[in-house]
Amino acid sequence: MVIYSFGGAPIRVQSTVDIIRCGLMAKLIVTIDGPAGVGKSTVSRMLACRIGAAFLDTGAMYRAVTLAALKRGADLRDESKVHEVMDTCRFEFQIADDLMRVSVDGEDVTEAIREPSITAQVRHVASAGLLRNRLVEMQRQFASQHDRIVSEGRDQGTVVFPDADFKFYLTADVDERARRRAAQDAETGNPARLDDVRRSIEERDRSDTSRTVGPLRPADGAIAIDTTDMNAEEVVTEMLEQISGRPDGSQGR
Repeated sequence: MVIYSFGGAPIRVQSTVDIIRCGLMAKLIVTIDGPAGVGKSTVSRMLACRIGAAFLDTGAMYRAVTLAALKRGADLRDESKVHEVMDTCRFEFQIADDLMRVSVDGEDVTEAIREPSITAQVRHVASAGLLRNRLVEMQRQFASQHDRIVSEGRDQGTVVFPDADFKFYLTADVDERARRRAAQDAETGNPARLDDVRRSIEERDRSDTSRTVGPLRPADGAIAIDTTDMNAEEVVTEMLEQISGRPDGSQGR
């Protein structure tokens, strides 16, 4: 069993059924889905801060599993081997300064999981049904520990939280997405050619939309926002207007 810590004492969870049966899901859930480079993480952090919610960075969870498996020499294409790594490692996800900090077996890997080598390999974990189901449980467990969450990813509104109060789906032109990702990589000391970044994004898009488990697509009732010509502040403003504009304060449930 993997032990998860969310700012308090470590919590052991047998299954998602236990979470739902006990009525432990968050009171307010906002999901933000979309492909790479649309600004999900930046916007999600900002929105979470504005509405006093915890930010669930699901990408960090996938990256943490990828890093742990690589460090232990597991073949990422072998679901059973990676699943064994998940069973033997201690993953901790804690909110600190409005960010999700990630630890594996007590080692802070918050920065390490953002390395290009991890980015290039995470698709193997994301496309594996057994692993993805396990990660869905981790994400729901995170939600059970907070009154409000803003969760970003690729299947948050379709699979993980289908009854979320508000669902958003972000899009953007692929060239703009590549420009943003290249700028982000340069800022973190990992510069890359724009053409290479664009090809990587297109490859990830194909993988995300064609996988059989949790494919990337807009959730039913999701509010679509094209961020191509918008900055993060403008996107968050539009989201806040959508949230505050609901008479009953709820979109989906």
